Amino acid sequence: MENWITEIMESFGYFGILFLIALENVFPPIPSEVILTFGGFMTTYTSLTPVGVIVVATLGSIIGAIILFLIGRVLDVERLEKIVDKYGKYLRVKKEDIHRADAWFDKHGNKAVFFCRMVPLIRSLISVPAGMSGMSWTPFLFYTTLGTLIWNTVLVSLGVMVGDNWESIVNFLDVYSTIAYAIIALGIVVVGLLYLKRFRKTK
Repeated sequence: MENWITEIMESFGYFGILFLIALENVFPPIPSEVILTFGGFMTTYTSLTPVGVIVVATLGSIIGAIILFLIGRVLDVERLEKIVDKYGKYLRVKKEDIHRADAWFDKHGNKAVFFCRMVPLIRSLISVPAGMSGMSWTPFLFYTTLGTLIWNTVLVSLGVMVGDNWESIVNFLDVYSTIAYAIIALGIVVVGLLYLKRFRKTK
């Protein structure tokens, strides 16, 4: 995949970066780490500039985030309630669980969107619950842009600094991603165990 990404970036420059980052936000398996660090490296031997790469990468991220946000709007709380009415007994989920999660996002949504934009995988997917919770456009776009801008600036700058050793940064970020995925998996297990415990009590 790295070869495909770098070929598109070298062939289409800024437009290639914007396209790949927008695609990465909708399909998280595409690694933004490769796009951004290689983009930084490209500024050392092409006409691209670090500021230009950061700007188009941030614009691409916002486009991708808006797409997922709109998907979240379609999958609103009312639709989820209908799904729970039909399949809740199999999923071990109640309407109260949806309302609790929605209330949590209403309270912490701004911080969640901001900080999650700097966590692999979640940085893209956080736009879905933001849309589902009915988060307004202004804070969503503000915190998405701010978190994304920080993430993009750091990785592009690292790519500029290490030059043709940009892949070493990608390898380091692979470790960071692995740790993040492990924490996410642990969180899912903990939540699952809590649901199981509560279900047994109600039985």
